[in-house]
Amino acid sequence: MNVRTLTEKTLLLGLTLAIALLSTPVKASESVVWDLTGVYANDGAWESALEAAQDEITMLPKLAGSLAGSLGDSSASLSAALNQISSLEKEIARLYVYTSLIFDSDQRDADAQARIGRSRTLYSNFEESISWLAPEILAIGEARIEEFLSSDETLAAHAFFLRDTLRSAPHTLDAKTEEILAQASLALSASEQIYESYANADIPWPTVTLSEGQEVTLSQAGYSLWRAAPNRDDRKLVFDTFWQTWNQYNDGMGATMAANIQSNVFGAKVRNHDSTLAANLFDDGLPPEVYTQLVTQVNQSLPLFHRYLSLRGRMLGVDDLRYFDIYPPLVEVDTGEFDLARSAAITFEALKPFGEDYLALLKQGLDGEWMHSHPAPGKRSGAYMNGSIYDVHPFVLLNHNDDYESLSTFAHEWGHAVHSLLAQKENPYETASYSTFTAEMASTINEILLQEYMIDNARSDEEKLFYLGGALENIRGTLFRQTMFAEFELAMHETVEAGEPLTGPKLSEMYGELLKRYHGHELGVLTIDDEYSAEWAFIPHFYYDFYVFQYATSITGAAWFAEQFLAGDEQVRDSFIRVLSAGGSDYAHNILRDEAGLDMTTAEAYAPVLRRMESLMDRIEALL
Repeated sequence: MNVRTLTEKTLLLGLTLAIALLSTPVKASESVVWDLTGVYANDGAWESALEAAQDEITMLPKLAGSLAGSLGDSSASLSAALNQISSLEKEIARLYVYTSLIFDSDQRDADAQARIGRSRTLYSNFEESISWLAPEILAIGEARIEEFLSSDETLAAHAFFLRDTLRSAPHTLDAKTEEILAQASLALSASEQIYESYANADIPWPTVTLSEGQEVTLSQAGYSLWRAAPNRDDRKLVFDTFWQTWNQYNDGMGATMAANIQSNVFGAKVRNHDSTLAANLFDDGLPPEVYTQLVTQVNQSLPLFHRYLSLRGRMLGVDDLRYFDIYPPLVEVDTGEFDLARSAAITFEALKPFGEDYLALLKQGLDGEWMHSHPAPGKRSGAYMNGSIYDVHPFVLLNHNDDYESLSTFAHEWGHAVHSLLAQKENPYETASYSTFTAEMASTINEILLQEYMIDNARSDEEKLFYLGGALENIRGTLFRQTMFAEFELAMHETVEAGEPLTGPKLSEMYGELLKRYHGHELGVLTIDDEYSAEWAFIPHFYYDFYVFQYATSITGAAWFAEQFLAGDEQVRDSFIRVLSAGGSDYAHNILRDEAGLDMTTAEAYAPVLRRMESLMDRIEALL
């Protein structure tokens, strides 16, 4: 059973050796498009499967009626019910992924968008139709469940789900109330849709003229591109104009965010959690100390972050560092073109510490038609891996521009893909899905190994500085920025939990204080203009309920493993592969602790990423 993770998974992975492994290498700059016929032969087959799934969903209430009060009569009846529900869930995931991949290939496809809506409705109906299940399992009781598990091997795949459900007893309501909450799920998540309308369609994005006469539109994509402009006056113009625009919608975005937080607080209270933080960590079995330790260690390390900011100012030749100086690269250098073939070859070489078995799985993906590689008209921006179709294979979406950032993204997303392959190889469907907590470690460690490979093989000091600077920026954006986001997210929820109102101005005040403290505004390290405090309204991840902190814990865990890899520790490879192969067979924190000895509640877990940051800066300063 994997019902809690479907929406999380889907509504959201040497040179000679490398060439030998790539039996059919991708041609330079040639676009690769995934083959979806292994999912469904065509749209008609998808339609038939959807109708069949809907028919099966309508039968689940009848199943509930026939089993009411009797699900615990025998292990066989329990096993049969769970197998039926799990099989249906697997098909629903397949239905959604198929049409989402088509839509993301070309978001102008109205038919695909309509099919996505139907898939979401199908899943909502599914959740509603099984709302009776948890109360029924709780009624059976722990002793009876454990008796079934010890005597009936057909229940083995459901063991984690059953024990997890028993653990949730204090937070599970009666069947009728669970049904009502399931029905209300779409309404309670409406604030995210409002944000998306604002951010992607409704705000009239301004245009500005840059210093060389180029007129650019500062949409979200335009801002993300031009905020790193080499000309400092251009960067200031981009920042000032973009955030002035967001500030015009401060009240509306404040009301939208407040509604989102209130929905989260409601969900935590109605399920008898002490706080929204506790509620959101509960599902993944994460100790609250993971969150608090992260925030503590990062705050204690702000002087190290300020050292980086001072180094950034020195390398940019800027005495009065401002927030609009945070994005341009520390050095500009021609690294050459990283087409798909070169990206694949370098990735293989950089990931040699993982061993031949890992590389063989990577080869399997690259030899298959699993990837949509290059930008195309109407295609979704960014990159992702979707491994939610258990019995097919992962799919990777890229927007490969043949540059170094594209290479890094390539290594990152294929790290996710190999993780999915390992987890699916060692687990049944019910426990193959893994937590975000470990997912981003599997991809981020690839980036770190790639960074070190590129640094070691740089052709000049300037190129070496480029890769060192990129690695530093990765730590800034992932460890420090995401932890700052995590602090802000917690502060928002605690404000509402205390009965205090959230407004746009209040949110800007709260965010601005954090922004200034993290960047050393009062210490003269970097100046933050007040209007930039509207940045909170721009961040979509604040609508994903205590999600962002896991980026920071992920780079922390990845650095912990990478430090040992790079020191030549061969034993760490086996423990790392065990972590990836464990999938969702246990809670992520337990897997990391038991399989690898990494305890994210301790201060020691954070030392490697901080040592890495120091090392990167030391190496840069030695070259200046």
